[in-house]
Order: sequence, then structure tokens, then C-alpha cells
Amino acid sequence: MFITHDLSVVRHISDDILVMCKGQMVEKAPAKELFCRPMHPYTRGLISAIPVPGLHRERRHILLKGEVTSPVDPESGCRFLARCPYAKERCACEQPTLVECGPDHLTACHFIHEIYGA
Repeated sequence: MFITHDLSVVRHISDDILVMCKGQMVEKAPAKELFCRPMHPYTRGLISAIPVPGLHRERRHILLKGEVTSPVDPESGCRFLARCPYAKERCACEQPTLVECGPDHLTACHFIHEIYGA
């Protein structure tokens, strides 16, 4: 097991990646799948923030807006609620469970199928 906040390193040394947000697993997938097709909004934001040296084409960065809430007293629902652009009422009161969105690819989001058609 290797724990880090640097996804650019994880990409090269891991076969499978598990992304956590304030102690809650939000996505798990084979490394190649996760970087080619990130599904959780938090994972998409993290991956878009990885600097790519020498990249001459324009790259879309996903800015995660909102307040970073305390991990000491987390929300009762989704831990990404305060920063998620897709958050709805259900997210505030019910913690999402992991759902399959591809082979060996799990994501914890109530609306993943509606958002990405997964």
C-alpha cells in the first residue's frame, strides 16, 4: 500500500488506485482506467490539477469551488458535498455507496449515472 496526495506519482507505481475524500472512499479503479476515465467529481478535479510539463495544447482544469470543510466533524452525507457542482439534497443526508461504473471501477456518487451516463 502506498498513500500519497501526489496522483502523478501513483499513476506510475500502482496497478489499482483508491481515491479518498476526508476518510471516505470515493473511487477505486485500475490505474489506467482511473486516469483515462475518472468518474467522481473529486477525482476529476485532482487529475486535472496534475501539471503536465511541455504540454503545448490547452488543458481544461477543473476548479473545485466551495469551502473545504473540517475532516474532524465531517458532513453526514457525502464528504464532497460542499465542493461538488452536482450536489443535490440527497447528498446532504445520505452517504453514497460504491456503485460499479465499469469493469473493476467503483464510484461513490448518488448521481454518477445521470452525470456521466456511466
